[in-house]
Amino acid sequence: MPNSGENSQQPKLWTPVFVVIILIALCAFVVGQGLNAGSTVYINRLGGGATLAGVGAGVFSAAAGVARVIGGPLADLRGRLITMAIGGVVLVVGVLGMAITANPDLFLLWRFLQGVGFAFVTTTAATAAADVLPVERLGEGIGYYGLGQALAMSFGPALAITLVAFDPPEMLYWGLGVPAVLALVACVFCRYEKYPDTLPETATYRTMAKQRETNPHKEKPRIIDSIFEPGALAGAIPIMVISPAMGFAIFFSGLLGTSLGVGNAGIFYTLSAVTMIVVRLASKSFMDRTPAIKIHAVAVLGGVVGFGMLIVAATANLDPVARSVLFYAAGLPYGLCPGLAIPVNQTVAVKNSSAERWGAANGLFLLLVDIGIGVAATIWGITNDMFGFAFTLGCVIVLVIASLGVAYLCYPADDKRWRR
Repeated sequence: MPNSGENSQQPKLWTPVFVVIILIALCAFVVGQGLNAGSTVYINRLGGGATLAGVGAGVFSAAAGVARVIGGPLADLRGRLITMAIGGVVLVVGVLGMAITANPDLFLLWRFLQGVGFAFVTTTAATAAADVLPVERLGEGIGYYGLGQALAMSFGPALAITLVAFDPPEMLYWGLGVPAVLALVACVFCRYEKYPDTLPETATYRTMAKQRETNPHKEKPRIIDSIFEPGALAGAIPIMVISPAMGFAIFFSGLLGTSLGVGNAGIFYTLSAVTMIVVRLASKSFMDRTPAIKIHAVAVLGGVVGFGMLIVAATANLDPVARSVLFYAAGLPYGLCPGLAIPVNQTVAVKNSSAERWGAANGLFLLLVDIGIGVAATIWGITNDMFGFAFTLGCVIVLVIASLGVAYLCYPADDKRWRR
């Protein structure tokens, strides 16, 4: 990663451990995105119905939700490395277990383990990223950390669809087992808890280590007392309101493209990932200098424009080429929505929580993202079957706009100033 933007006035951002954490996140999200995109096709190739695939998706989401509630506090109380490694082991078992057994009767068991492992790894990795970043560049660093997720949204589904087309279809799980194992191996190099002095001077974990040295007998709270971090709600509630829009893009944009006769609906995802990557690479120029409400407002604008373009593609009397181009191009403004909304709200959630509770804060934040996206899979399916895509997209836009008002109500005073 380039260091050209860093100078003597700024603390160092790109440390080896931060690069390792981004690699772990990239691998874990490639596995998660790939499993969600490829498992439905896998079950279909085995002669199973969409019901089993849907139940599997529900089991994955439910397992991930429970694991986030447990994994975040566990990372606070027992350590980031051990929690991440546990998640890595469970993820590898869940992925390779399906490859080895090739038994659809065990499909739900493996989906459960995949959800638990994925949630443990990604929740702890997000917390570790916040640990090792200098506080002056926390928002910028979280934006860079999100590159793993942005790249995975483009690469993961494409890889999965390619792998599951091979014979036997278990190549899906053998192939995704590679990044799962890589994430687990990379955990070995994430040992900053043992060597906090190697972190930047203002890194939060280094500061926490010094405080523990001066007060070594401070009693740690029990896990049950650390599950809920109310400070994180400042960023978690706005993201929960806007995340159903992301859920529509994840679960139904491909179906919309197919129904419109678009040749390769995956281009929508690729272009949205391009925007997310560009935005996060540019995060240095605005993430820690601009009020959060302004950044969230741009995310809302991008979502409204992107989904508005999809409405036009679905309803206007366009020739096939123009419809396809409009559908693809909608991915560019839409990419601003997750590309900005996720890191800015995660930054608000973390900054509004005490450093000792960042694991719980990230767990709660990601749990509400999962809830918003997961609920969308059901609600948008029902509205689409009853009223069609245009109506559903209208509902999506309403939620995107509503999230701006919710953000203004939830953000701390310094984060919701329109002028600074």
